[in-house]
Amino acid sequence: MEKVSIVVPFYNCPYIDKALESLFNQTYKNIEIIVVNDGSTLYSEKIVPFLDKIIYIKKENGGTASALNTGINNATGDYVCWLSSDDIFYPEKTEIQLEAMVREDARFSYTSYYCIDDNGEIITPIIGIYPPNQLELIKAMIRGNIINGCSVMIHRKVFELIGIFDESLLYTHDYDLWLRILQNFKFHFVPQPLLLYRIHTEMGSKKHEGLIKMENRLVVNRHHAKMKQLLVNELRKQQ
Repeated sequence: MEKVSIVVPFYNCPYIDKALESLFNQTYKNIEIIVVNDGSTLYSEKIVPFLDKIIYIKKENGGTASALNTGINNATGDYVCWLSSDDIFYPEKTEIQLEAMVREDARFSYTSYYCIDDNGEIITPIIGIYPPNQLELIKAMIRGNIINGCSVMIHRKVFELIGIFDESLLYTHDYDLWLRILQNFKFHFVPQPLLLYRIHTEMGSKKHEGLIKMENRLVVNRHHAKMKQLLVNELRKQQ
């Protein structure tokens, strides 16, 4: 029975208890929950009721990528997921996504999701982009990141082949990793929304929008040559 490790980076987030409750409500039970306290100074008391059921790691503040890497390096599962401490998994998220990956022999998958507000109310239609073929997927990923990091499930062999998150990237470490994965593996999409993604004033994507755009260009430039070659290879297949 496959084991799934779920890494939860935590830094001064008041919603951490809601995130953890969603993990204990998973219908798939062969999971390990790894909470990485990234030098947090607030809300750590919300984790206390869960301490006997999780792997809890404290570290100095180093950013989300370093917290995720710490979790991945301590994970023992066959597959790895990431849940931000302000987001929520649907109860069947692990079960449905794992079943799809095993069935398709996939190494990387992502799902649709809804956005929620501070109170957990859904505020958007279903969000999920999956281009109709590999060529269009490559084009879309060259233009920008279409994948919500908390919707992904990754086989641990992926990390063994291409490495983990780049800790020098404070905001776009996920986009960088997805591009590296795309150069080596097929993506699998689960259209069912299995994640609730919280929109609030303190979220990093709102507070650091300008820096994120700058870092995004850096990531695009870094992978430009390899992604262009990937595009050329796919075009040749279709001729």
